[in-house]
Amino acid sequence: MHSEERELTPREIVAELDRYIIGQTKAKRAVAIALRNRWRRRQLQGPIKEEIYPKNILMIGPTGVGKTEIARRLAKLAKAPFIKVEATKFTEVGYVGRDVESMIRDLTNVAVQMVREEEEKKILERAKELAEERIVELLLPQSSPRVTYDSLTKEKLLKMLKSGALDEREIEIEISLQDRAPAIEILAASGLEEIEIQLREMLSSFIPFRTKKRKVKIKEALPLLVKEEANKLIDMDKVIREAIHRTETSGIIFIDEIDKIASRGLTAGPDVSREGVQRDLLPIVEGTTVNTRYGMVRTDYILFIASGAFHMARPSDLIPELQGRFPIRVELDSLTKEDFVRILTEPENAILKQYQALLATEGVEIEFTKEAVEELAQIAFEINQKMENIGARRLYTVVEKVLEDLSFEASDIAPTRVIITPQYVREKLSDVMEKEELMKFIL
Repeated sequence: MHSEERELTPREIVAELDRYIIGQTKAKRAVAIALRNRWRRRQLQGPIKEEIYPKNILMIGPTGVGKTEIARRLAKLAKAPFIKVEATKFTEVGYVGRDVESMIRDLTNVAVQMVREEEEKKILERAKELAEERIVELLLPQSSPRVTYDSLTKEKLLKMLKSGALDEREIEIEISLQDRAPAIEILAASGLEEIEIQLREMLSSFIPFRTKKRKVKIKEALPLLVKEEANKLIDMDKVIREAIHRTETSGIIFIDEIDKIASRGLTAGPDVSREGVQRDLLPIVEGTTVNTRYGMVRTDYILFIASGAFHMARPSDLIPELQGRFPIRVELDSLTKEDFVRILTEPENAILKQYQALLATEGVEIEFTKEAVEELAQIAFEINQKMENIGARRLYTVVEKVLEDLSFEASDIAPTRVIITPQYVREKLSDVMEKEELMKFIL
């Protein structure tokens, strides 16, 4: 992981983000520097290394301008454990709701899964060989213990197995069932997930693995046996150690809607709970140790990226200690009509490319003229001005409405080629655009 991260300079990180996200250069530069600083810290030796903490980022900007996408793509680039949480999910300790520490437990789970998948890839070939050997043993007649089969017979069966000649043969295999502990539903209430997990694990240590015999075709048996052999080969202690290390040094937590827990100076009502969530959040962001099912996890070097629209509240409405923990403030720009045109066409996962790929599966080729793209952008921009500004998400609504009939009829009219013109766009949206009340519900 570190070698790949080392190659990415801040300029290269921004270039990578540009492939998927239009504009927002200030935010991209801020996250690129934060990521590079992590690599720089790892190169240091001695006590100074322990003193350098990540500079957390607060993104301020309306919905749908790319805040979440920037954080998600950044984590993908860094191959780092990443989770996105909504600040509104958490409530003050003592209220019913999720406790703030659960975000660290979730991040650790993501890291364990990530490291486990990497380890699985390394031993997949060996696991496949062992699984094939097991199948060959099952295929050999077991009539007499005195009969032994020479390596030639086994080799012949192995060759047939690899070529797929035995795919349809049925064999009886014994597979272990993953869930050893009985289901415990009584404690599944909100906020008690951790107790439930611990009880499950405690009970599972007293209950032996259950196995089940199944008759299946060889092509179905092979992946099941490969998974079972891989489980035996993976050293879970090593996986957990690496996952905890990765969580502590590379983890990224994106806290969305942080403005919704900003207190506006009231001392009663929901604002009391909001301030409580901020106070619970503070030690996690400052650096504490959280108990997870895999062991203790330190949060000192986890990078926190918070975001909010801050329509009703201001960053200064957050408690001062929490404000101080997000020293880097980045304001994201509202999207213009020109940005919408670029979002529709330029990114590798551009909206229009997605629809073209989907309809091509039915044999329907669609082409958007330059003017049609501008018309779509203009309409989306106007609706955002008239109603709630939901940023680029508005484009999905508009494009979906324009292509609704085509998507419905695709299988009947294929193969064909359709050119989308400004007239076509206006025609499909005319009914909705004329009636403002209707527009509120549909677009």
